Amino acid sequence: MVFSSHLFLFYFLPMVLALYYLAPVRVRNLLLTLVSYFFYGWANPLFVVLLLFSTLVDYLAGLVMATTSTGAIATLPEGGPRTRRHKAALVTSLLSNLLLLGFFKYFNFAADSYNTVIAWLGLSGWHLETALRVTLPLGISFYTFQSMSYIIDVYWGRATALRNFTDYACFVSMFPQLVAGPIIRFTEVAAQLSQRTVTLEIFGRGVAFFAIGFAKKILLANPCGKIADTVFNGGAGACLDAWYGVCAYAFQIYFDFSGYSDMAIGLGLMLGFIFPKNFDAPYRSRSLTEFWRRWHISLSSWLKDYLYIPLGGNRGGEARTLVNLMLTMLLGGLWHGAAWNFVAWGALHGLLLLAERLRGRHSLYERVPPQLQIMITFVLVLFTWVFFRASDVSAAWAYCGRMLGLGAVEPGTRLIRTIVTQPYYLLTFVAAAGIVWLAPQTWDWTRRLTLLKILIVFGLLGLAILMLNMQAFNPFIYFIF
Repeated sequence: MVFSSHLFLFYFLPMVLALYYLAPVRVRNLLLTLVSYFFYGWANPLFVVLLLFSTLVDYLAGLVMATTSTGAIATLPEGGPRTRRHKAALVTSLLSNLLLLGFFKYFNFAADSYNTVIAWLGLSGWHLETALRVTLPLGISFYTFQSMSYIIDVYWGRATALRNFTDYACFVSMFPQLVAGPIIRFTEVAAQLSQRTVTLEIFGRGVAFFAIGFAKKILLANPCGKIADTVFNGGAGACLDAWYGVCAYAFQIYFDFSGYSDMAIGLGLMLGFIFPKNFDAPYRSRSLTEFWRRWHISLSSWLKDYLYIPLGGNRGGEARTLVNLMLTMLLGGLWHGAAWNFVAWGALHGLLLLAERLRGRHSLYERVPPQLQIMITFVLVLFTWVFFRASDVSAAWAYCGRMLGLGAVEPGTRLIRTIVTQPYYLLTFVAAAGIVWLAPQTWDWTRRLTLLKILIVFGLLGLAILMLNMQAFNPFIYFIF
């Protein structure tokens, strides 16, 4: 079930809100957990079993770690010594999460990569036969990272373990952010799990957030995605077509994911939860370093706090810092997808971040005006998006060559330009560009809702619903991660 569907918009969401506000406060977490499991199991009920198993392991690990000899739940002293029991609980939880993620997300990738190497070496007898392909459960990358943040924070003494299993299951499974983030940390919602208040103003802001995110997805992301798909799948087109296609993809992935994040934040507000900001106008960044402070903030901060800093961060000298940064970006790329083009995407971002760090922040662009810095950064991001969107690394390199004017243009690809330059697509592309660089952020625009803003919100929602009837099924890009 996706947010941008009639089933969710006209049936699931109204039913959930009605049940939620009719239910006594003490059972709302249980109700939210049950409807979230129903939401998650809609695509495949077996996914629920996996989610429940992961939740149960982490919940028990937290209890083992934090329960005292008297049976009370205590916060571990931050920075204090840890016993074998504490370490065993942490290792059990982390291994459980990483093994689940590794098997379901990377088994097919590992088997295919192994067979490719074996074939290249001419060792056909060592070929690995896999009768079945492993299905990737929706959202497993998101809820495993979320659970890991909980158990690590409990171990570090930054959070108190939950005794109530329903509260913990609610934290992990909340349907607004379950399958595509933002990655919510336990410390960000711990107090809200036990007490939260919804006013008409908060609920109204939640509706505005959801409507704007819905409009981003339907009115901008989907048409830009059509442009990108047509160009990327259309063969060797002209240089201008290649730039048009990758710009369209940059707009697609931004409005698709920031739209989902807006909807998730809005749904959270309707239920009384305040989720953190996940995007902050990333294409207005003046460097790649700044880009990663603005893009998918919940993931980049997670990687920094739970991977980069534990690896040593910048505490071991310049060489060690560069290694830690590169490892973080490589693993961040692999987190996004089980394919070598995602690893290449992470490596490119890592190399660009290394170059910026070696020469000092913004020093790569310090001699040019701020607007040109933004343009240069955006162009660099476009080249990296090619590897994110392309089917494989070789296709990505070929596409980058087309952007640089290299290679012959296939005659049949002229038809592609006719398709993607229709007035509807051109107007959508221009509107997307204007919003990216000129419009206020949803987070800021919805702080105070005036009558005019309310009319705009419902106008956008109504237009998006009308357009939804004319579009084919188009799930969110980050559902596959």
